[in-house]
Amino acid sequence: MADGAVLLRGFARADEQVLLAALREITAAAPFRHMVTPGGYQMSVAITNCGDVGWVTDRSGYRYDAVDPGSGKPWPAMPSAFRALAARAAAEAGFPAFAPDACLINRYEPGARLSLHQDRDERDFASPIVSVSLGLPAIFLFGGLKRSDKPQRYRLEHGDVVVWGGPSRLFFHGVAPLADGEHALHGRVRVNLTFRRAR
Repeated sequence: MADGAVLLRGFARADEQVLLAALREITAAAPFRHMVTPGGYQMSVAITNCGDVGWVTDRSGYRYDAVDPGSGKPWPAMPSAFRALAARAAAEAGFPAFAPDACLINRYEPGARLSLHQDRDERDFASPIVSVSLGLPAIFLFGGLKRSDKPQRYRLEHGDVVVWGGPSRLFFHGVAPLADGEHALHGRVRVNLTFRRAR
C-alpha cells in the first residue's frame, strides 16, 4: 500500500468466532453509541472501546479516557484474543512487539462513512495502527501526509487486516459510505477493530 503500510487479506478470518464472542461481551458492558464531534456533529459511525483507555469525542475535543462517558465505569478489558491478533498482524507487517492498550470499535450501517483523518491523538507514534475488518465489505481510503493527497481505494472484506506505521503512520485515511448488504455473521453492518498504543 505504501512504505510501512500492509494489507493482510483474510488474516483474521480464522479467528472470527472467538472475535465475535468477545465482541458481544464488550458491547453488553459498553454499548455502541453515536458520539458528537467538537463541531457539534453526530458521527454516522457508532463506537465503543475496550482496553486500558478508549477514544472518545464530544464538544470539548478528541481524547483518550480510561472511563466510558456513557456508564462512568472503566472500559471493558481488552480480550486476549484481540491482543494476540493485533500483535500477530503487526509482526507480519514488520512491527514486532506491538502491545496495544486501546481498541476502538466502530460499527458501520449502510450509508455510514468516516471522513479522511489522521490518527494523532496517541502519545506514541512509534507503534503502528492495526485495523481489522469484520462483516460487510467497505472501501478503505488511504491517502498521504496531506489531506489534499488523493487517497487510494481498497476494498476490504471480512477478515482483512490493514497495518500502517513508520513512514505512513500519520497518513490520512477514511471509509467511503458503506454499501448495503447482508453478512452471515454480522448482518447489515461492518465492524472495525482499530488497535493503537495510545499511552
